[in-house]
Amino acid sequence: MSDGVEDGTPNDLLGYDELVENALLAVVKFCLERTAAEGLPGDHHFYISFDTDHPDVQISDELKEKYHPEMTIVLQHQFDNLTVTDEGFSVGLSFGGSNHYLVIPWSGVTAFLDPSVNFGLQFRYGASSAAADEKVSVVKAESPEPESEEKDQTTPGELEEKQSIGEESGDDTNIIALDRFRKK
Repeated sequence: MSDGVEDGTPNDLLGYDELVENALLAVVKFCLERTAAEGLPGDHHFYISFDTDHPDVQISDELKEKYHPEMTIVLQHQFDNLTVTDEGFSVGLSFGGSNHYLVIPWSGVTAFLDPSVNFGLQFRYGASSAAADEKVSVVKAESPEPESEEKDQTTPGELEEKQSIGEESGDDTNIIALDRFRKK
């Protein structure tokens, strides 16, 4: 019988990291279920990042090639057929005049942000190792309102730096990065 200690470091035999990520994914699931049933409340809108290399992600080859290894979609003005299940969610969006249907498993989700209330979550289990080292593309689907196409190239390290700056400046941004609490 193992005492859960290797090289003097205790092992997490209960899997706290995975338990916390699953609980936080339940928050995302709730928000998307409510949006699917009632629409987006008030000014809420969501940036959802996912690993395009995840084996259960279903997107067009065009999107997968263009936004490899991670893509961020924005659910705000125009999307359709948002469906939420225990396995993940699916949604129809339009990019460059072409309609695309995306199927995203919960295990492929790497981040969730609602900028209207400065709330965000980052997930580690969903991110591939390649995605963690590459730039992230933020893509806005077309909306009925005239807007310029927005692309933000941010690395996970830069995102963490922005979070630290926000904390130092007293910004109310609420992004929970689980690595903050892990022993290094």
